[in-house]
Amino acid sequence: MSLQIKNIHVSAGDKPIVHGFNLKVKPGEVHAIMGPNGSGKSTLANTLMGHPKYKITNGKIELNKLDITNISPDKRAKAGLFLSMQYPPEIPGVSISSFLRLSAGALRGKTENPITFHKELNERMKELGIDPSFAGRHINLGFSGGERKRLEILQLLILNPTYAILDETDSGLDVDALKIVAKGINTFRSPQHGILLITHYNRILEYVVPDFVHIMVGGKIVNSGKKELAEEIENAGYQQFI
Repeated sequence: MSLQIKNIHVSAGDKPIVHGFNLKVKPGEVHAIMGPNGSGKSTLANTLMGHPKYKITNGKIELNKLDITNISPDKRAKAGLFLSMQYPPEIPGVSISSFLRLSAGALRGKTENPITFHKELNERMKELGIDPSFAGRHINLGFSGGERKRLEILQLLILNPTYAILDETDSGLDVDALKIVAKGINTFRSPQHGILLITHYNRILEYVVPDFVHIMVGGKIVNSGKKELAEEIENAGYQQFI
């Protein structure tokens, strides 16, 4: 059981971005990927979820021994993969409650009873300190950065995937919002779940302590270690790896 990335090379159009990336994430593990701008972190995240903009030119991705390299994003989601996007889009006309109920039903293979699901949703929102009125709002429409990130974590808790890819979930958050997002990630964290947490900074790792930290530069991992490696980056920057 694992999410395994085997020597993948990724291009966007004619531009190679990821160059021989290898990583294995097991259930129960939190792996943090850090790196400077342009190192390929978000490209990696979107590639794992099957974004059509990115082409895998070599290597493969396995999810619990299932080769998902060339399958569609919806099939990856049904297989247990989740992506929290760096810039989640606005979807006018679609309420959060309806979106999450239909999404959960699609993944669970059944039609969710609206009353039962609404109770589940309210419980999850309460855990994240989200007002119940939030469920009636349209997806990300007029949301602050913190609200968008909280919605991503709310989706994570409702959809309950096996592996979560969190792409700069801490981006643009103040301290209070960061603590709420970190609390949601820690609520999801369990021996049954694997997490790939992509970030520029050490600050979220003060609240979500990783088992492993990897430094990504030039489209590949150039160093790996424990939490102390993130602290080293906080003090010395990425220049030593460039």
